[in-house]
Amino acid sequence: MMNAPVNAPSRAWDTLQRNRAQRLERAAAALGAELDGKSLPAARIADLFYAVLECGDRVCIEGNNQKQADFLAQALAKLDPARVNGLHMLQSVLTLPEHLDVFERGVASKLDFSFSGQQAGRVAKLLSAGKLNIGAIHTYLELFSRYFIDLPPRVCMVAAEAADRHGNLYTGPNTEDTPPIVEATAFKNGIVIVQVNRIMDTLPRVDIPGDWVDFVVQSPRPYYIEPLFTRDPALISEIQVLMAMMAIKGIYAEYGVQRLNHGIGFDTAAIELLLPTYAASLGLKGKIGKHWALNPHPALIPAIEAGFVESVHSFGSELGMEDYIRARPDVFAVGADGSMRSNRALCQAAGHYACDMFIGSTLQIDLQGNSSTATLGRIAGFGGAPNMGADARGRRHASPAWLKAGQQARAGRNMIPRGQKLVVQMVETFREHMHPAFVEKLDAWELAEQARMELPPVMIYGDDVTHILTEEGIANLLLCRSDEEREQAIRGVAGYTPVGLGRDRRMVENLRDRGVIQRPEDIGVDKRLATRDLLAARNMKDLVRASGGLYDPPQRFRNW
Repeated sequence: MMNAPVNAPSRAWDTLQRNRAQRLERAAAALGAELDGKSLPAARIADLFYAVLECGDRVCIEGNNQKQADFLAQALAKLDPARVNGLHMLQSVLTLPEHLDVFERGVASKLDFSFSGQQAGRVAKLLSAGKLNIGAIHTYLELFSRYFIDLPPRVCMVAAEAADRHGNLYTGPNTEDTPPIVEATAFKNGIVIVQVNRIMDTLPRVDIPGDWVDFVVQSPRPYYIEPLFTRDPALISEIQVLMAMMAIKGIYAEYGVQRLNHGIGFDTAAIELLLPTYAASLGLKGKIGKHWALNPHPALIPAIEAGFVESVHSFGSELGMEDYIRARPDVFAVGADGSMRSNRALCQAAGHYACDMFIGSTLQIDLQGNSSTATLGRIAGFGGAPNMGADARGRRHASPAWLKAGQQARAGRNMIPRGQKLVVQMVETFREHMHPAFVEKLDAWELAEQARMELPPVMIYGDDVTHILTEEGIANLLLCRSDEEREQAIRGVAGYTPVGLGRDRRMVENLRDRGVIQRPEDIGVDKRLATRDLLAARNMKDLVRASGGLYDPPQRFRNW
């Protein structure tokens, strides 16, 4: 007969709840009568932080592609590291100097992030100096997912357009990362702190309910927002026009791409501005570019007005586009209040599963088609590109573009049929300062060694890339029958870079005969027509005119 089990010591199952209560009690004691419900004066923000933060906390501060909880970031960076230190920062985007000042000053020590943009060089320096320890460089969707699994924030700091007296939040057009950050924190008994531009009696709509929010502070100035997706058509070159023509004729039309995502840059802005002109001349209206996972790019205005675009679901908004969006509710996700609702997490999922193509750029491509924006001295991260630019293995619904790409990839192989997402890397063969975009080996390998990473930081893996497009032509990697053919197809469009000069000329011509490599003339693109005259807007003022005066560009883009 078995012995009866010994009773195990009782376990507390509410440690997070009790810890949360302690933090709230400390905050109430520190702020006293100056805490009005959930609202506190901006001048007392440091006192709130000292009360609710504990050394070693996981802290998620809203630093998005565009919207920044800048007042909270500045206050956090000024804390005394003798009182608050060892913080583990969770952050989508490192944009502001304060996002790294916390590491410089010793307030924080560990970082999990997605993209570092302008701070890429400083990230590399702090890493080398031992002041910053990187947990991982994530995609946006990957980082959001970890908030709900193994990286729930103990404290989050976000930004909203407005709050009411009960802590309900109105995020307006720039909801961005706010929903997953707040939900992951609030439902793991964390502390939610929000900076708002104003406190109102009645909100235009409620985007985040007040019972998910603990503290609200009205910032001394509106939160910072970056017009990240605005590209001045005046800066688009004729080489970019040529590449855009090849993209439209050789890829968009060839596959009948109707659902897609564009990366940021002048290359894709050129495509957007050629839709109402060049694409229309090819009879492609209604056949390509109808449904988009995309921020409201101003460069898309002429295509919307021409009737090419039916719908746009956005990661975030874009400064100056508010009135235009309000006037086009059939195209954008507009609420009853007239402003757009964006959501980075849901748009990332839409770009991964609901789109047939991603087309974007990179800094380096190797001989297998692997690409990365992490180069020596710069750790930029990846943002959403790895989700946008990856074949969604879980996808099950069919579309003509998806099926055709899958058929090409599996032709002559004994495999069950399935589709494949088109993933296009569109790059000029030489980048700024004549750095070649094509390399034998990515800098990511050396970065991984320097930072003691387990894997080199690759943005898009080569086995997901279907096409590489340069001013030299298009390499259709789906049609390659071997690794050797794949390498030569990449060399064949790499131009006068060392990689391009190392091509096997006979093999490259063979690939061209088979349509694996296509030069502009092979697809009927006349280089003589590749001028800026093809652009539907040639400057910012043209975009304003195309919008009927609804687009109001930020001051830095006004030169009239």
